[in-house]
Amino acid sequence: MLEMPRTLPVSPPAQKGDVTSELLAQFKRLIAEGIVRPGMKLPPERELAGSFNVSRSSLRHALKALDSMGVIRQRVGDGTYLTTSATSILSQPLEFLILLDGISLSDLMETRLIVEPELAARAAERASTEDLVLLRHSMAGMKGERDERKLVDLDLAFHDGIFRASGNILCYRLFSLIHKAMAKSILLTSRLVDWDHTMGFHRPICEAIDQRNPEAARRAMTDHLLDAGDLLGRAGVERIPHVELGGNIRPVAKRPRTRKR
Repeated sequence: MLEMPRTLPVSPPAQKGDVTSELLAQFKRLIAEGIVRPGMKLPPERELAGSFNVSRSSLRHALKALDSMGVIRQRVGDGTYLTTSATSILSQPLEFLILLDGISLSDLMETRLIVEPELAARAAERASTEDLVLLRHSMAGMKGERDERKLVDLDLAFHDGIFRASGNILCYRLFSLIHKAMAKSILLTSRLVDWDHTMGFHRPICEAIDQRNPEAARRAMTDHLLDAGDLLGRAGVERIPHVELGGNIRPVAKRPRTRKR
């Protein structure tokens, strides 16, 4: 288990009122310099506050902010760890971006058409044996499956496998989230055709990647996305289906108060 060094090279304490922002900046610097690494366990709160030369109350505010962003994970009875994946960090901002900027399905589909065929081509050039096994596994899982939710999950897994096999970690993170944001749309459009229709597009993509043919993979992915866009149009879906936010605001359940130690 990785543990964070007890002595940290930190900057002078921040001015009053800006402690949380300064602590977040300090954490970013420590990560950038490799002093704090993914999966690493942070020192106990008392020691961490002493290292940063701030009060435990100020440290808690910063830790709560990092926890809400998905940068750290606090395990009851075990301690606080730096996350091992950026997925949770990216998901919340992306969801708010879609909601606040009114991102439409046509915007998302156009973005996918611009990028995903090239990711499929890169996957054909770079896919490992493990990547190919995962792609085939997601396709095999669709055969005979009748549960809609499981079929959508397998569809997501197929595309996620291509993004991973492309070898571009940024595109892998971003487009896996974009595709998940469209999960409800995929469920709606899938009801217009049977899943053999989807398999008919997945199969040539998988074969092109397996045969190390980037141009065929690029072309097959383009065909798949154009068909998906056509299905969205037939379904009359213009905006991304999401959890309904209208109506009365629901009160947040209060957590039991704990004594300070």
